[in-house]
Amino acid sequence: MAEETRRQRTARPVINPENLVDATSALIVGGGTLLATLLRCGFTDSGAACAALRRLVRKRFDAASFKAELAVHVQDMRQDGVIRTEPHLSGDAEFDEATGALIGSRSVASLHAAHIAHKRRRAARSMRAVRTLNQAADLSPVLGLAGTLISLSQLPAGSGQDGNFTSAIAMAVLTTLYGLLLGNMVFAPLARAVARRASEEEQARQEVLDWLESQVGVALPRHADEAHVPANGQGRRK
Repeated sequence: MAEETRRQRTARPVINPENLVDATSALIVGGGTLLATLLRCGFTDSGAACAALRRLVRKRFDAASFKAELAVHVQDMRQDGVIRTEPHLSGDAEFDEATGALIGSRSVASLHAAHIAHKRRRAARSMRAVRTLNQAADLSPVLGLAGTLISLSQLPAGSGQDGNFTSAIAMAVLTTLYGLLLGNMVFAPLARAVARRASEEEQARQEVLDWLESQVGVALPRHADEAHVPANGQGRRK
């Protein structure tokens, strides 16, 4: 008997995974977090967050592949000139618009203007998505606490109901756990992933833009005023 008691005292606790799963607790925390985030951020920002999450599972913007796709179009510009070149449709809205503006105006300034306009729109969408996901990360522990209070309110008032008492305590613990895990291991990492993907894409797009500018610069006609500028940089006096 003494040996059995000693083994019971020294035995390590065993975690039962089934005890960590509770649909009601998950519904309170998960559903409550999504609803609270929607009410706080609105449909526009919530939609931006959903769109950003979908882009995480799509193929990244590859600067090398995109430059290879534009190489033939750039070669035509260099050989035939920008004026006689037809716009190239690559499927990317920014560079289709940028190259079209470049051909139409025959100016690098229009190329940069189109790039800046698209960059600002992407930055605004990314900021809304990150802000929404961070809001969800902050709200998850709060909803976990709310679930804990709800479960504690269901504690039996009388005696002789040990089963209900244990269930209520277990639910209180799980809602707190779900809130912490959902905020710190789901929404916060997703917000950081969205911000990181946006930064990487901007760097890749800037690389393509710099390459495109360097390649087509020789094909652009020089401004008429530049033809009258002597080699020493001094303009001709009138």
